[in-house]
Amino acid sequence: MKSGKVCPASSLFILMKTTCLSEGKGYHFPPCHMLNIGGFQLLFDCPLDLSALSVFSPLPTNLSSLFDESVGECTCEASSISDCGWKRKQKVDKSLDTSSLIHAEPWYKTVKSLKLWNISFIDVVLISSPVGMLGLPFLTRNRNFSAKIYATEATARLGQLMMEDLVKMHNEIRQFYGPEESTCPEWMKWDEVELLPSAIREILWGRDGDLCGWMPLYSVADVKGCMQNVQSLKYAEEACYNGTLLIRAFSSGLDIGTCNWSISSPKQRIAYLSSSIFASATATEIDYNPLRGSDVILFSDSTACDALDKLENEDDGFNPADKKASKFSSKDDDEESYTEFLQNEDKFAEELEKLAFLCSCSLDSVKAGGSVLIPIARLGVLLQLLECITLSLQSSDLKVPIYIISSVAEELVAFLNVIPEWLCKQRQDKFYSGQPLFAFMDLLNEKRLFLFPVLHSPELLSIWHEPCIVICPHWSLRIGPAVHLLQHWCGDKNSLLVMEEGFNANLAFLPFKSMEIKVLQCSFLSGMNFRKAEFLLKLLKPKYVLFPEKLKQGKSFVNQSFSVIYYLENETVKVPKLKDSSELDIGIDLACQLGYTKLEKEEMSIARLKGELLVEQGKNVLFSGKECAGSSETRPLLYLGGVNLENFLTTLQSMGINATVEEAMTTDGSDKTSLVHILGPKKALIEVTAARTIVSTDDEYLSALISKAICNILNIV
Repeated sequence: MKSGKVCPASSLFILMKTTCLSEGKGYHFPPCHMLNIGGFQLLFDCPLDLSALSVFSPLPTNLSSLFDESVGECTCEASSISDCGWKRKQKVDKSLDTSSLIHAEPWYKTVKSLKLWNISFIDVVLISSPVGMLGLPFLTRNRNFSAKIYATEATARLGQLMMEDLVKMHNEIRQFYGPEESTCPEWMKWDEVELLPSAIREILWGRDGDLCGWMPLYSVADVKGCMQNVQSLKYAEEACYNGTLLIRAFSSGLDIGTCNWSISSPKQRIAYLSSSIFASATATEIDYNPLRGSDVILFSDSTACDALDKLENEDDGFNPADKKASKFSSKDDDEESYTEFLQNEDKFAEELEKLAFLCSCSLDSVKAGGSVLIPIARLGVLLQLLECITLSLQSSDLKVPIYIISSVAEELVAFLNVIPEWLCKQRQDKFYSGQPLFAFMDLLNEKRLFLFPVLHSPELLSIWHEPCIVICPHWSLRIGPAVHLLQHWCGDKNSLLVMEEGFNANLAFLPFKSMEIKVLQCSFLSGMNFRKAEFLLKLLKPKYVLFPEKLKQGKSFVNQSFSVIYYLENETVKVPKLKDSSELDIGIDLACQLGYTKLEKEEMSIARLKGELLVEQGKNVLFSGKECAGSSETRPLLYLGGVNLENFLTTLQSMGINATVEEAMTTDGSDKTSLVHILGPKKALIEVTAARTIVSTDDEYLSALISKAICNILNIV
């Protein structure tokens, strides 16, 4: 193929526009964006804010706990759970206590702004992580939704397992409360919400003071229908949408299957940079090289914003006093130094130290006679923690059972053996050498690690032994086996609860009385900090970078080679036009037929061609048409250039035509014109402007002579 440039139709000059629907809140609630490129509407991620489940009361272990004054302070004589839960809200006291929670079947908080868009206009949905697809069934079950959904193989499968597990945990509560009596539950009524404490109202209402983002959970059938619409991609596999957008996914390093996106069109190349980290003990490391040279990068890693206030107190390997690190602050475009800084594993080492500390605390609790509850949902963190515990148990004489309780536990462990391309190099080497990917596989074979779908499984009850270590959902402490186990152990001071940071602990622990259990909260890497983001962008060298407005209020980028555009939630920003023309690939058979004419003044060569213009694999391509292009004799001649008056008069004189020139203005007075008067043998008037030449005469023979004179001084194409 030969490459050239073509000025496309005006419809292709549409500016790229993007709208941030949600800035997100950490790992479990990633950002959500809507992007318009070349007239195509792309949605990035569709998550659920599961932290909002904290406003609901968990399912009690027995019915009497709902009427326990120390828990619910309920004084009504109720014949049903629903009546009891809502008559108690007649209290005037708005203090935050267990009675403040909503005793009803939970609803789920979606991206509220997404409901304001016409989903029938969405063309493509790109999912960056398993948690980024938890809200997808709400879209796919809508009959007006027809978009193409893309996700990596690992994300698609893990997301499906998470959704199925969420539905099964929710069904336990649904069976307890029974079906809803109406489409709008009692707790959503305005007068009921106003009686709630401010901490709960803020979660329910959000910034805008409405409840339109809350929805009842989807069903298993909805999940199945959703997955039928998802096209899973292998690592770096190309997907072409409508022949125009070329879409590829590359590892973000955050967790197994998580990715950044590259979208190429005939006019521009865009990269979507989700939450990313540079080292992991489980997931494939971040692959940022394919994102180099992107015209636009949409930066959606909220961790950089959250870490701004900590930047002054952390060095992250960046110490100006250190000779080795001082080169990182150089103004020179030293790619080797940038790469070395990004691959600095200080933060990764800190992560491993945290996990080792968690493991040590867990084993100390077991030795003291207590049990350990780990309701952490991050797959990579869980695998590392389980690996650490396994190695510690194998090196000691401590015999303690480990239970993984989840409806998808067996499928999850089995799936880890079929996605080597999304695992780190160390795991890949083990896979290809026939070794177990993780050390805990040995515990499974030794019957020291057990997988069970539900807590009340007869098989589990027959082998249950305390103290023990239990890994189970859900981290919200409102649904799943974790609720029952925490209610069982919350009064044991020797037991341990391991939780992630980033949630309202007071609200989360509110339903659990006598909280004597030790609680260990720990933060894990959820993305890159500001400093690494800065150096990564220097390597990628985009033309434009779209940042959340929060970054504008913090540190500014120094000596950046790119333009910065800041965005706010629910505001549409436009990216200026990057190119006035597009590249055109011409088929070899057609290129061989071209006859070039060199224009000396313009320093270019031009040629006429005839073919069929198509858009394939994100490129403009010109092929030979069905009819042969033919020679110049079979098609009318085309002329190029301007009329030089001196040469024109000379040519007319050689034909025996007398003429004079008069300078004037056009009739509207907007431009200069030259009037050529033909005096004999016949009369004619020729108006010559920069854009056109008009010949006026009533003699056909004279008209032909004038046309011939004009053609003689123009270039033939």
